[in-house]
Amino acid sequence: MKITVVGAGAVGATCADNIARKELATELVLLDIREGFAEGKALDITQTAALLGFDTKVVGSTNDYSKTAGSDVVVITSGLPRKPGMTREELIGTNANIVKSVAENILKFSPDAIIVVISNPMDTMTYLALQSTGLPKNKIIGMGGILDSARFKTYLSLALGSNPTDLNAIVVGGHGDTTMIPLIRYATWNSAPVTDFLTEEQQAKVVADTMVGGATLTKLIGTSAWYAPGAAGAALVEAIVRDEKKLFSCCVALDGEYGQHDICLGVPVIIGKNGVEKIIDYKLNETEQAAFNKSADAVRSMNDVLKTL
Repeated sequence: MKITVVGAGAVGATCADNIARKELATELVLLDIREGFAEGKALDITQTAALLGFDTKVVGSTNDYSKTAGSDVVVITSGLPRKPGMTREELIGTNANIVKSVAENILKFSPDAIIVVISNPMDTMTYLALQSTGLPKNKIIGMGGILDSARFKTYLSLALGSNPTDLNAIVVGGHGDTTMIPLIRYATWNSAPVTDFLTEEQQAKVVADTMVGGATLTKLIGTSAWYAPGAAGAALVEAIVRDEKKLFSCCVALDGEYGQHDICLGVPVIIGKNGVEKIIDYKLNETEQAAFNKSADAVRSMNDVLKTL
């Protein structure tokens, strides 16, 4: 098994570190455009093997895609974060060129790879990867819903005073502060609805905190988060590599599911060795469906920017 992570920044390196520690691949390639950067990160991770006891071979590459040849799974984290004064259109334009180039270069050497997209804006970059590569829709997966759901469980655990691993909770819709939809009606604490234990005010606060989870971290540390996004990417890779048939919320192509067409959006899916193996139909109520449609409209407006590039 060979896995490539493109982008050796904080998220990419953290994702790669998790993949190496879990021994998900015999060979892990870390690629970056900056001279020597990926090689340095790869060497750093390799030096932890003597302490942590894993056997994964980690290789760094400065923009040499031939080293990624034969990859089974490729994680794309490349792209710039939004900077002060930068418009949404400028961010999409910059990162679209990067993601499209990465995807095309990857497929030259790994035409059968499953591609995991973490680059932002993630819903639009997942859609771009699908459109530009021509790969089957089961092989292009955006990670965002896994991260958002982890944050949802975290805020629920704080409100309940519980262990987050005892919780099941999922976020659907777009991967953005105003587009994600934490489905608190479906959230459970060891099978019991969390709504049985939280007041409506507490529920509303958990939902609100989840939706600004990324922005909260950016405000606190001055940059985007990386530990949880990297771990979320690795969890998705693990479900593919180990054929776990795991139910995750992922950004995938919709063709009528949840009433949407020609869009990539976060919905519950089963992840296994073939990538997206099934889209699960959560029966959204009228309010939830309206929120999902609104989320889709917002993401679709961002996707429209791609047509102007």
